[in-house]
Amino acid sequence: MASKRGDHALTIQIAIAIVLAIVVAMLLPTIVSVGLDPVADIANRPDAPKPKDLADNIVAHQQTMVERANYVLIPLKLGGEIFLRILKMLVVPLVVASVMAGILGLGDVRKLGKPGLAAIGYYFATTVLAVIVGIILVNIMRPGIGVDESTKSKYSEAEVSKEAIVYENLAKETGLTDDKVAEVFGDHEYVEQKNMGVSRILENLTLMMFTDNLFKSAVNMQLLPLIVFSIAFAGLLTTMGTRVQAIIDFVGQMNEALMAFILLIMKLAPLGIFCLVAARFGQANILGTFFDELRKTGSYSLTVLAGLGVHAFVTLPAIFYFFTRRNPYRFMLQMSQALLTAFSTASSSATLPVTMESAVDEGGVSKKSVDFVLPLGATINMDGTALYEAVAAIFIAQVVGVDLSLLDQLVIAVTATLAAIGAAGIPEAGLVTMVIVLTAVGLDTQYISLILSVDWLLDRFRTTVNVFGDACGAAVVEKAFPEERLIASDD
Repeated sequence: MASKRGDHALTIQIAIAIVLAIVVAMLLPTIVSVGLDPVADIANRPDAPKPKDLADNIVAHQQTMVERANYVLIPLKLGGEIFLRILKMLVVPLVVASVMAGILGLGDVRKLGKPGLAAIGYYFATTVLAVIVGIILVNIMRPGIGVDESTKSKYSEAEVSKEAIVYENLAKETGLTDDKVAEVFGDHEYVEQKNMGVSRILENLTLMMFTDNLFKSAVNMQLLPLIVFSIAFAGLLTTMGTRVQAIIDFVGQMNEALMAFILLIMKLAPLGIFCLVAARFGQANILGTFFDELRKTGSYSLTVLAGLGVHAFVTLPAIFYFFTRRNPYRFMLQMSQALLTAFSTASSSATLPVTMESAVDEGGVSKKSVDFVLPLGATINMDGTALYEAVAAIFIAQVVGVDLSLLDQLVIAVTATLAAIGAAGIPEAGLVTMVIVLTAVGLDTQYISLILSVDWLLDRFRTTVNVFGDACGAAVVEKAFPEERLIASDD
């Protein structure tokens, strides 16, 4: 494994790469406008064109800037996408190998019960606490009340899908409900989206644990059924003795080889992360509308960030210290490489290889606990996502003037918790499950457009909180593993 000094140097390089990437993104409009007449000069010079011509010139000016920016962004997007794909390439084999290695290391599958219950209990408790923090803050800060009328009007007229309009019009003519019309056309997805209640979410979550095709699940990066299979298959191997020793040795060696591969890939991390962040921030900044949108939704963004901050710097550290008696903020610093990668990629699944490496080498967490807890956590432990969905739903209700009762907010809390568990560890997966939360309290899903402009940025912060929550979980659940096994695994 890499030395501690080497890991610290890499963390510093990643942090510098993020700062440089943001600086480049902020300077991008200036860089691509070299040689072009500023818009202000076009309008103010003595021979200024007529209003119509002026408008055409301004549009042409902006189009030229966008075209130039695309040339600059193409290599950045390409570099970032290659790095992200390399990380994602490792996720499926790493999850299968690490979970199986963790189970096989127990020696007896019956010893899985206590760590398993501890992990599930931790995930559920922290997710519920995150949602409670979000609901309290959004009710205190009331960010939706401060949105100006022009913004409300703009988003109130947000487009509804063409399918929804067709179904609603046919429903009026036929006397059927729009759900029945959709069924006639075979659009089951529309029906499921409209009728997604808590019971349906629970049903889907249960079905998500099982698959009829492991290879299909692997291709689609559906990690939960792969984890269930790995636990069941490795558990079976522990009962078969020396007859399967070759398979047990192979799984252990594969796990070690994948971790070594991760260390090799992380040498490219500063460059890959620079490309990822520069491309995403640069694209948002080039049209000059990002800061305007951020200003309009500033109160909402501040509420989400405040909630994430409370959960990351108060709730999780308190739980971490209570169970481990270790300094949580020192542990946060030890996990900084994984947290910076999470911020850059906005994907807890893509960050998983780095999280596992950091937790063992820097955080001092048992490899046995890391192998079992972190793959499961990257799939179902989404504290930041649950908090964000609760805040977003109540914010939208405040904007459109819907007064949510205590019961409605309780429904949001339960639905956000369950929906977050079902959210994939991919960028902006929260927007997909956001539909479920809004539908649960009767809010029109078209109002998701209220938060679209800043979601990509907030997604990075909530992913970082998700990853830190996973790492804390590995340290907490470590205590539930048999003591003698932990000592043996650390030798």
